[in-house]
Amino acid sequence: MSDIFREVDEDIRQEKYRRLWDRFGLWVIALAVLIVVGTGGYRGWLYWENTRSQAAGDTFMQAIKLSNEQKYEEAAALYGELDEALGGYPALASFRRATDLANSGQADQAIDAFDALSRDDSLMQALRDAAALRAAFLAVDTQDYAAIADRAEPLTGNTSPFRASAREVLALSAWKTGDIDAARRWISALDDDQTSPVDVTRRVALLSDVIRANNGGVVAESEGSNQ
Repeated sequence: MSDIFREVDEDIRQEKYRRLWDRFGLWVIALAVLIVVGTGGYRGWLYWENTRSQAAGDTFMQAIKLSNEQKYEEAAALYGELDEALGGYPALASFRRATDLANSGQADQAIDAFDALSRDDSLMQALRDAAALRAAFLAVDTQDYAAIADRAEPLTGNTSPFRASAREVLALSAWKTGDIDAARRWISALDDDQTSPVDVTRRVALLSDVIRANNGGVVAESEGSNQ
């Protein structure tokens, strides 16, 4: 008797499965096809991205090689090919192009290029700050203290990773433009910061010696009020 009940139950289950398949079978097949196609497409996209990234890396390294050989125009053409590349290559290429302008003696154009990068909202803040600092160092021989301060002073805060270099370029600019009080103030800020790199402190120590030799060792009132 129990066998009959089992057979009836089995027939009922099979009938339910058949109805379900009749109702949703095409959707199940379509979903399976989509999964297969989607997985294949995703893997294809990953391969395409990886290929593009490798090609961009090869182009960038070739451009650097040309830059090191002072073939700046050829390097610039390759850097230009990276404007639409993946990842950080567009930013790196822009920095290298600006650096090549400086290395090839086109200081004004290099300053403009770094200034533009420092205002580019699409870049990380650290890269924008680095560009502003680079522009400040390039401009220190040709522009006044106010122009240098506009670029570098925002980078002098105690938490800024660029504070030592920013204070150095401000001290140098102040000395060049005859603002000895400001130069001494920035030198003092570097001396008081125990994290200032040794190479920076050595350079500003030489600058401090030059200032003392030319202007005496008396501390200016403006410096004393900031200590």
